Amino acid sequence: MLKLYFFPMACSLASRIALMEAGIEAQYHLAHIWTKKVADDGSDFRGVSPKGAVPVLVLENGERLTESAAVLQYIADVKPETGLAPGFGDPDRYRLQEWLSFIGTEIHKAFLFPTFWYKDDGSLAKPRARITQTLAVPSAHLEDREFLVGKSFTVADAHLTWALLLLRPAGVDIAQWPALSAYLGRMQARPAVREAIATEMALRKTVAASPA
Repeated sequence: MLKLYFFPMACSLASRIALMEAGIEAQYHLAHIWTKKVADDGSDFRGVSPKGAVPVLVLENGERLTESAAVLQYIADVKPETGLAPGFGDPDRYRLQEWLSFIGTEIHKAFLFPTFWYKDDGSLAKPRARITQTLAVPSAHLEDREFLVGKSFTVADAHLTWALLLLRPAGVDIAQWPALSAYLGRMQARPAVREAIATEMALRKTVAASPA
Protein backbone atom coordinates (compact mmCIF):
# COMPACT_ATOMS: atom_id res chain seq x y z
CA MET A 1 0.00 0.00 0.00
CA LEU A 2 1.19 3.50 -0.79
CA LYS A 3 1.99 5.83 2.12
CA LEU A 4 1.64 9.60 1.92
CA TYR A 5 3.36 11.93 4.36
CA PHE A 6 1.37 15.15 4.47
CA PHE A 7 0.60 18.28 6.44
CA PRO A 8 -3.01 19.54 6.50
CA MET A 9 -3.74 22.01 3.67
CA ALA A 10 -0.11 22.07 2.55
CA CYS A 11 0.70 21.22 -1.07
CA SER A 12 0.37 17.53 -0.19
CA LEU A 13 -3.41 18.11 -0.33
CA ALA A 14 -3.10 17.81 -4.11
CA SER A 15 -1.67 14.31 -3.68
CA ARG A 16 -4.51 13.32 -1.35
CA ILE A 17 -7.02 14.61 -3.91
CA ALA A 18 -5.30 12.62 -6.66
CA LEU A 19 -5.29 9.42 -4.58
CA MET A 20 -8.95 9.81 -3.76
CA GLU A 21 -9.93 10.69 -7.32
CA ALA A 22 -8.11 7.54 -8.48
CA GLY A 23 -9.72 5.40 -5.80
CA ILE A 24 -6.32 4.34 -4.49
CA GLU A 25 -6.20 3.25 -0.87
CA ALA A 26 -3.23 4.68 1.00
CA GLN A 27 -1.88 5.17 4.49
CA TYR A 28 -1.62 8.81 5.54
CA HIS A 29 1.04 9.98 7.98
CA LEU A 30 1.00 13.51 9.35
CA ALA A 31 4.38 15.22 9.32
CA HIS A 32 4.75 18.56 11.11
CA ILE A 33 6.47 20.83 8.61
CA TRP A 34 7.45 23.33 11.31
CA THR A 35 8.89 20.95 13.91
CA LYS A 36 9.96 18.23 11.42
CA LYS A 37 8.34 15.55 13.58
CA VAL A 38 6.18 12.64 12.41
CA ALA A 39 2.97 12.71 14.43
CA ASP A 40 2.68 8.91 14.69
CA ASP A 41 5.78 8.39 16.80
CA GLY A 42 7.55 11.74 17.17
CA SER A 43 10.43 10.63 14.96
CA ASP A 44 12.46 13.05 12.84
CA PHE A 45 10.64 13.62 9.56
CA ARG A 46 14.01 14.27 7.91
CA GLY A 47 14.64 10.58 8.38
CA VAL A 48 11.82 10.00 5.91
CA SER A 49 13.04 12.70 3.55
CA PRO A 50 16.15 14.87 4.06
CA LYS A 51 14.24 17.71 2.39
CA GLY A 52 11.89 17.85 5.37
CA ALA A 53 9.03 18.83 3.10
CA VAL A 54 5.75 17.26 2.02
CA PRO A 55 4.57 15.44 0.06
CA VAL A 56 6.54 12.23 0.44
CA LEU A 57 5.05 9.18 -1.24
CA VAL A 58 6.41 5.83 -0.05
CA LEU A 59 5.99 3.29 -2.83
CA GLU A 60 5.07 -0.34 -2.30
CA ASN A 61 8.71 -1.36 -2.75
CA GLY A 62 9.77 1.08 -0.02
CA GLU A 63 11.29 3.70 -2.31
CA ARG A 64 10.38 7.31 -1.55
CA LEU A 65 9.25 9.90 -4.03
CA THR A 66 9.18 13.65 -3.33
CA GLU A 67 8.12 16.86 -5.12
CA SER A 68 4.46 17.39 -5.99
CA ALA A 69 4.87 17.18 -9.76
CA ALA A 70 6.57 13.78 -9.55
CA VAL A 71 4.23 12.42 -6.87
CA LEU A 72 1.13 13.51 -8.79
CA GLN A 73 2.39 12.02 -12.04
CA TYR A 74 3.16 8.73 -10.29
CA ILE A 75 -0.29 8.53 -8.71
CA ALA A 76 -1.91 9.18 -12.09
CA ASP A 77 0.16 6.46 -13.74
CA VAL A 78 -0.74 3.88 -11.09
CA LYS A 79 -4.26 3.88 -12.50
CA PRO A 80 -4.02 5.13 -16.09
CA GLU A 81 -7.63 4.14 -16.73
CA THR A 82 -8.79 7.02 -14.54
CA GLY A 83 -7.45 9.58 -17.00
CA LEU A 84 -5.72 11.59 -14.27
CA ALA A 85 -2.85 12.04 -16.73
CA PRO A 86 -2.84 11.72 -20.52
CA GLY A 87 -1.16 8.54 -21.73
CA PHE A 88 2.30 8.15 -23.19
CA GLY A 89 2.44 9.59 -26.69
CA ASP A 90 -0.47 11.96 -26.10
CA PRO A 91 0.63 15.58 -26.68
CA ASP A 92 -1.50 16.63 -23.70
CA ARG A 93 0.85 14.69 -21.43
CA TYR A 94 3.36 17.48 -21.95
CA ARG A 95 0.68 20.10 -21.36
CA LEU A 96 0.09 18.40 -18.04
CA GLN A 97 3.78 18.73 -17.18
CA GLU A 98 3.68 22.34 -18.30
CA TRP A 99 0.89 23.15 -15.85
CA LEU A 100 2.38 21.15 -12.98
CA SER A 101 5.62 23.09 -13.44
CA PHE A 102 3.86 26.45 -13.69
CA ILE A 103 1.79 25.90 -10.56
CA GLY A 104 4.74 24.58 -8.60
CA THR A 105 7.14 27.36 -9.54
CA GLU A 106 5.10 30.45 -10.34
CA ILE A 107 2.29 30.14 -7.78
CA HIS A 108 3.62 27.86 -5.05
CA LYS A 109 7.32 28.67 -4.78
CA ALA A 110 7.17 32.22 -6.09
CA PHE A 111 4.20 33.38 -4.01
CA LEU A 112 2.67 30.93 -1.53
CA PHE A 113 5.96 29.69 -0.11
CA PRO A 114 7.40 33.12 0.76
CA THR A 115 4.00 34.35 1.96
CA PHE A 116 3.69 31.63 4.59
CA TRP A 117 7.37 31.29 5.51
CA TYR A 118 8.76 34.82 5.39
CA LYS A 119 7.64 37.62 7.70
CA ASP A 120 9.31 40.82 6.57
CA ASP A 121 7.63 43.04 3.99
CA GLY A 122 10.83 43.39 1.99
CA SER A 123 10.92 39.68 1.17
CA LEU A 124 7.24 39.71 0.24
CA ALA A 125 7.18 42.81 -1.95
CA LYS A 126 8.28 41.16 -5.19
CA PRO A 127 6.01 38.08 -4.87
CA ARG A 128 3.02 40.30 -4.15
CA ALA A 129 3.80 42.47 -7.16
CA ARG A 130 3.96 39.45 -9.49
CA ILE A 131 0.96 37.39 -8.39
CA THR A 132 -1.64 39.35 -10.37
CA GLN A 133 0.26 38.81 -13.59
CA THR A 134 0.84 35.16 -12.71
CA LEU A 135 -2.82 34.37 -12.05
CA ALA A 136 -3.87 36.05 -15.27
CA VAL A 137 -2.34 33.09 -17.14
CA PRO A 138 -4.57 30.27 -15.81
CA SER A 139 -7.51 32.68 -15.70
CA ALA A 140 -7.28 33.36 -19.43
CA HIS A 141 -6.74 29.66 -20.14
CA LEU A 142 -9.88 28.70 -18.21
CA GLU A 143 -12.17 31.29 -19.79
CA ASP A 144 -13.64 28.67 -22.12
CA ARG A 145 -12.38 25.43 -20.55
CA GLU A 146 -13.69 23.26 -17.73
CA PHE A 147 -10.32 21.70 -16.90
CA LEU A 148 -6.67 22.66 -17.29
CA VAL A 149 -5.78 19.83 -19.67
CA GLY A 150 -8.08 18.07 -22.10
CA LYS A 151 -11.72 17.51 -21.25
CA SER A 152 -11.50 15.74 -17.91
CA PHE A 153 -10.03 16.15 -14.43
CA THR A 154 -6.28 15.55 -14.18
CA VAL A 155 -3.67 15.83 -11.44
CA ALA A 156 -2.95 19.33 -12.73
CA ASP A 157 -6.43 20.29 -11.56
CA ALA A 158 -5.69 18.77 -8.14
CA HIS A 159 -2.57 20.92 -7.94
CA LEU A 160 -4.26 24.16 -9.03
CA THR A 161 -7.23 23.55 -6.74
CA TRP A 162 -4.89 23.42 -3.75
CA ALA A 163 -3.06 26.57 -4.86
CA LEU A 164 -6.28 28.53 -5.32
CA LEU A 165 -7.54 27.45 -1.90
CA LEU A 166 -4.38 28.84 -0.28
CA LEU A 167 -4.53 32.19 -2.04
CA ARG A 168 -7.24 33.63 0.20
CA PRO A 169 -5.35 33.06 3.49
CA ALA A 170 -2.32 34.42 1.63
CA GLY A 171 -4.22 37.67 1.11
CA VAL A 172 -5.40 37.25 -2.50
CA ASP A 173 -9.11 37.26 -3.35
CA ILE A 174 -9.59 35.23 -6.54
CA ALA A 175 -13.01 36.81 -7.07
CA GLN A 176 -11.18 39.36 -9.22
CA TRP A 177 -10.62 36.52 -11.69
CA PRO A 178 -14.14 35.19 -12.39
CA ALA A 179 -12.83 32.29 -14.46
CA LEU A 180 -10.65 31.09 -11.57
CA SER A 181 -13.44 31.56 -9.04
CA ALA A 182 -15.86 29.55 -11.18
CA TYR A 183 -13.23 26.89 -11.78
CA LEU A 184 -12.55 26.47 -8.06
CA GLY A 185 -16.27 26.13 -7.44
CA ARG A 186 -16.48 23.33 -10.01
CA MET A 187 -13.51 21.53 -8.53
CA GLN A 188 -14.84 21.78 -4.98
CA ALA A 189 -18.13 20.29 -6.13
CA ARG A 190 -16.36 17.04 -7.03
CA PRO A 191 -17.03 14.45 -4.27
CA ALA A 192 -13.41 13.31 -3.92
CA VAL A 193 -12.10 16.87 -3.83
CA ARG A 194 -14.72 17.92 -1.32
CA GLU A 195 -13.94 14.94 0.94
CA ALA A 196 -10.18 15.49 0.76
CA ILE A 197 -10.52 19.16 1.68
CA ALA A 198 -12.95 18.43 4.53
CA THR A 199 -10.60 15.79 5.92
CA GLU A 200 -7.60 18.11 5.93
CA MET A 201 -9.52 21.11 7.27
CA ALA A 202 -10.61 18.98 10.24
CA LEU A 203 -7.05 17.75 10.74
CA ARG A 204 -5.73 21.29 10.58
CA LYS A 205 -7.94 22.25 13.52
CA THR A 206 -6.62 19.26 15.46
CA VAL A 207 -3.00 20.16 14.66
CA ALA A 208 -3.56 23.80 15.60
CA ALA A 209 -4.91 22.70 18.99
CA SER A 210 -1.98 20.39 19.72
CA PRO A 211 1.41 21.54 21.09
CA ALA A 212 3.40 19.87 18.30
